[in-house]
Amino acid sequence: MPKNEARLLAPSERRQLTLCRWLWDEPAEGAWNMALDEALLEAADIDGLATLRFYGWRKPTLSLGYFQRAAERSVHVASRDCPLVRRASGGGAILHDAELTYSLALPTADRLAAAARGLHDSVHAALVEALAAMGIDVRIGAGSPAKQNEPFLCFQRHGAGDVLLGDAKIAGSAQRRHRGAILQHGSVLLARSRYAPELPGLAELTGRRLDPLELATVFRNRLGERLNLEWETSAAQSAIGDRLRTRAEMIVPAKFATAEWLNRR
Repeated sequence: MPKNEARLLAPSERRQLTLCRWLWDEPAEGAWNMALDEALLEAADIDGLATLRFYGWRKPTLSLGYFQRAAERSVHVASRDCPLVRRASGGGAILHDAELTYSLALPTADRLAAAARGLHDSVHAALVEALAAMGIDVRIGAGSPAKQNEPFLCFQRHGAGDVLLGDAKIAGSAQRRHRGAILQHGSVLLARSRYAPELPGLAELTGRRLDPLELATVFRNRLGERLNLEWETSAAQSAIGDRLRTRAEMIVPAKFATAEWLNRR
């Protein structure tokens, strides 16, 4: 077995199918995107509700990792005028623009979510398979030794399990646990943004511009196979729902839109 697949969930680790809904969201502000991810994480914990969500960003937005200092954004000149948000997950800063963003919230009662590293790598393996099905060959990187001063941008950091095309990182993810649930969210870099011109996307690396919904659909199907997910298809389950929307609307002004949260470091 190749090294980069050593942590993937084995078939023996998978139990019965997990019912999971999937959402295709319209682009939204950064604080809302982070708040809805948090609401989905809470729902996975409280209600055992599994959700895969794909979403976009209304404006090019810079998101800081939980442990980054807000003052660090000044080092990245190209994104200085972009709105700023802080994630509840770690890692480097991400310029959200020409990308496909996903989040997966799962209750940890299921073993596929209990093994955090295995979940991370299995999701990325599903993305590798999805891109291969669309004619793009990428690989899972082995990572490089940690540096004392990591680059500011996440896509300039190469960790174990990141998705690479050549030497360029085109996808990365981060996780957050909350009691009996786990949230994994991440980005697939579809094209270069003028707010992060140092980062080529799939369009520049392959000469192809992928349709985000098509990629999301193929990615979803591969995830279902990898993680034993059964997709909820009813209209009631394919929408956010009033309860989750209300909870996210409460989280925005209480957390992600506050200066206290943004400048906590």
